[in-house]
Amino acid sequence: MSENTKLKFTGERFLPECQREIWYEHYHRYHMVAEWVEGKVVLDAACGEGYGSHILSHKADRVLGVDVSVEAIEHAKSEYSNKNLRFMHSDILALDLPENSVDVVVSFETIEHLAEHEQLLAVFKRVLKDDGMLIISTPDKAEYSDKTGFENEYHIKELYKDEFSDLIHKEFKYTEWFGQKLMFQSAIWRMDQKLKTLTMQTHQDDGKALLDKMPFNPLYFIVVASNKSIDTSMVDDCYGFTDSSESVYEHYNEMIREYISVAEKFVKLNDQQDKWRKHPIIGRCIRWFDKEK
Repeated sequence: MSENTKLKFTGERFLPECQREIWYEHYHRYHMVAEWVEGKVVLDAACGEGYGSHILSHKADRVLGVDVSVEAIEHAKSEYSNKNLRFMHSDILALDLPENSVDVVVSFETIEHLAEHEQLLAVFKRVLKDDGMLIISTPDKAEYSDKTGFENEYHIKELYKDEFSDLIHKEFKYTEWFGQKLMFQSAIWRMDQKLKTLTMQTHQDDGKALLDKMPFNPLYFIVVASNKSIDTSMVDDCYGFTDSSESVYEHYNEMIREYISVAEKFVKLNDQQDKWRKHPIIGRCIRWFDKEK
C-alpha cells in the first residue's frame, strides 16, 4: 500500500488498525453475515476502507463495495483484491445501480451518519430484488448516547429502537432483530468435533443460571429486513466471536497486571516512608519539609 492510499483514523469511519472493542464490534458483524450471503450478489453500502467487503467476498458470488469517500475507495482498491470483489465511488443516496440488481444489501453503521433516513431505505429497496434482503445495523441511542452521555460528532441522527423499527417497516414487511454487545465470557467447548450449538449462561444473584434470554440491553441493533418471508434456518440464535491473538482479553490482562504492579509499588513506598519518618535524622528532615510546605 502506498502512502497516497493510506488512510488515517479520524473517528468518522472504522479502520482495521483500530484496536480492542471497536475492532471486535465491526469484524463480528461482517463475519456473521458472510455465512448468510453465500452465492449471493451483495452490495456493501458505505464500505469504508473495504475490509468488510473483502470478508463477504470469500462467501458471496459477487460483492460491490460503495463509499462516498474517494480516498477510502482508492485505499480499498489498492488493499483488497478478489476476482468477485469490486469497489466504486458513489454517494449512496444517488447510487447508480439498476433496480432489482442485488440479492443482499449490507449497511453497517451508516444510517446514523445521515439525516435522509427514508431516502436511504428507499434506495436500498430499489436496488434489491423482490426477494432480496437488507442487513442493517445502527447504535441504540438509549444505550450508546443517553446512558453514557457520549456524543459522536460524526453521527447526524441516531435512532431509538421504535424509531428504527418504524423506519424499516415503511419499506420492508418482514424483519429479524439481533442485538450486539461486547461482554466478558468464559468458553467451554467440545474438542472432538465441529461446534454446532451455543448455550449462554448468565449467573443470577440467587445462584441460578439464566438460559433462555440475554439479560442485557444491546449497544447496537442488527436487523435483517425483506419483503419476502425470511428463512430463519440460515441464522443461529447467538453468535460468539474472538480473534486468534485474543487482543481484547490480552489488553485487559496487561492493564490489570500493570495496575497490580503500581499498587504494590505504592504500598512499598508507603511502608518505606513510615520507616523514614521514624529515622532520627531523615524523619526530622521530612517533618521540617512538611512544615515548610
